[in-house]
Amino acid sequence: MLKTAGKTSENQLLENRWNEADAAGMSESELLLYRSNILGSDKRVTNYGGGNTSAKVMEVDPLTGKEVEVLWVKGSGGDIGSMKLDGFATLYMEKLEALKALYRGPQHEDEMVGYLPHCTFNLNARAASIDTPLHAYVPRKHVDHVHADAIIAIAASKNSKALTQEIFGDKIGWLPWKRPGYELGLWLEKFCLENPEADGVVLESHGLFTWGDTARTCYDKTIEVINEATAWLAQRTADVPAFGGPLHESLGEAERRAVAARLMPAIRGFVSGNQHMVGHFNDEPAVLDFVNAQNMRPLAALGTSCPDHFLRTKIRPLVVEFDPAKGNIDEVLEGLPAQVAAYRDDYAAYYERCKHANSPALRDPNAVVYLVPGVGMITFAKDKATARISGEFYVNAINVMRGASAVSEYTGLPEQEAFDIEYWLLEEAKLQRMPKPKSLAGRVALITGGAGGIGAATAARYLAEGACVVLADIAEDGLKATQEQLAQRHGRDVVRSVTMNVTDEAAVARAYAEAAVEFGGIDILVSNAGIASSAPVEETSLALWNKNMDILSTGYFLVSREAFRLMRVQKMGGAIVFVASKNGLAASPNASAYCTAKAAEIHLARCLALEGAEAGIRVNVVNPDAVLRGSKIWEGEWLDQRASTYGTDKEGLEEMYRNRSMLKRSVLPEDIAEAAYFFAAETSAKSTGNILNVDAGNVQAFTR
Repeated sequence: MLKTAGKTSENQLLENRWNEADAAGMSESELLLYRSNILGSDKRVTNYGGGNTSAKVMEVDPLTGKEVEVLWVKGSGGDIGSMKLDGFATLYMEKLEALKALYRGPQHEDEMVGYLPHCTFNLNARAASIDTPLHAYVPRKHVDHVHADAIIAIAASKNSKALTQEIFGDKIGWLPWKRPGYELGLWLEKFCLENPEADGVVLESHGLFTWGDTARTCYDKTIEVINEATAWLAQRTADVPAFGGPLHESLGEAERRAVAARLMPAIRGFVSGNQHMVGHFNDEPAVLDFVNAQNMRPLAALGTSCPDHFLRTKIRPLVVEFDPAKGNIDEVLEGLPAQVAAYRDDYAAYYERCKHANSPALRDPNAVVYLVPGVGMITFAKDKATARISGEFYVNAINVMRGASAVSEYTGLPEQEAFDIEYWLLEEAKLQRMPKPKSLAGRVALITGGAGGIGAATAARYLAEGACVVLADIAEDGLKATQEQLAQRHGRDVVRSVTMNVTDEAAVARAYAEAAVEFGGIDILVSNAGIASSAPVEETSLALWNKNMDILSTGYFLVSREAFRLMRVQKMGGAIVFVASKNGLAASPNASAYCTAKAAEIHLARCLALEGAEAGIRVNVVNPDAVLRGSKIWEGEWLDQRASTYGTDKEGLEEMYRNRSMLKRSVLPEDIAEAAYFFAAETSAKSTGNILNVDAGNVQAFTR
């Protein structure tokens, strides 16, 4: 029975989440999935995509009809917290045992991965991972392999073997660092055979293996061992200042976000040379403790230890030269190009020192993790989820460094070992199998009028092509509802919203700052905020005239000006799309304020196209007409007014618009979204200053 150290708070210890009622009646494979999911539900047990679980299950061979032993093990690239049954690879144990006769030693280890498909049971399409032998050769029915922070803190300590013995005695063994693969699987088998009473083993700089005769006993042992390490660490570190104690004080939350909002677009511009990158900002307490600490720089320079941490975060982070006491952000931005260049040179030198004759070519030399004293941590990756997860992995690394440096001396992976993992040919093969990025992958779009029909449809179109989207609207309730609908379809990582009045200069600036902190910057602006009014000119009040001009002309100017400012910082070009109107080209009765404001939009777009060309900022216009469905401007008075103008009722208005068009077709929000996608994508890379009418044909709106 685990005895908790007196100074360990209850919320530091893991909860045993096994519920017998939930597990009742499950098959062995279902119990494996249940165990995996509840282990992966707590990131203190293992990080996203990290760790493996397995069970050796008796199955009926589809060819012979006889029972055979089959290894169920997490497949390549899976995540134990969210996987389903189809995430497990299944392999004949008899064939896995036969592979031992083919093994030619550590220098030929990678070739063993090529044999794994020959061991597949029941034509399972899920690829087996490099960790398969580690589970296959442990002579126990159920095996867990996790990367708990508390365990890796011990595993990454200079005297990790002695600490493991001190904490666990003979119940948990220790093995020296070995890159995951076939040889390590044989090491684990040998350990188990020589130590039949042991419940698991700590792998130096790597993680924990535990096992049991049933799914429940294996799970219980994993939780118990992690909690024992947690309690021991808490007792030993209670009076030890984290990372040598503080050197800096954190800025306030609003100030931290303000600094991040200025840094992230600049960094994004530097790191997006090969592909557009997306950023993530993290200022949780663990991060602030680290970035503010006396020993942050030497610890960060050592790099991470666990292979899973390292693959996500690169060999080491870049420490941004910000001093929170001075607030020297302008000086930092001025010196950032030199800092980034120095990091790239250092990374290239690391590659040259460690490469082999058959190593893959040098990859992106930019940092993934950026540490900012007093502010927090910034991470950049090819998409938002990867950027967020990379940050989570570095938080795991921070927790490891905190524990290891408090009870011993933290040790990162040796440089050559780190390189051999990063540039592992098997990892390279996995990268080459990745699907081609979607057309807007890595792009970030801000869409005004985001709660309306056209705005929501455009957001959905962009999200489907891999973009991240910031919805901006003055209608807060509708904004949140639209965000939730899109998040359910496309994932919560990629959708944000901000309440914004386009006529409020400060609100517009705040919206762009939020976009910078959430995603790193902006590549696409869809200026779509709308209003509509209808009245004969003699009945058009100055207030009504100004309202149209404020929203449809001044508002478009303000959001475009801020987009230009941010895009120029990034130096990556960009696309601005104005959603104007057929009425900007074709006069309409009883709508002089609206038509004039829309005409101003179109001419503003032409002016901006001229100004933006040298910076690669393209500005184009989409002109809709009569988009009734889902459009907020067709609610209330405007619908009544236009119906009255044309002598029809609400029900007849859409039919009237359809019949007056040359093509006799209704125009839908999705049609406008398609045009907005064209102007945002590379398919229109050579187009700027253009107008695309999406009105089902109206001769008065022909541009020539």
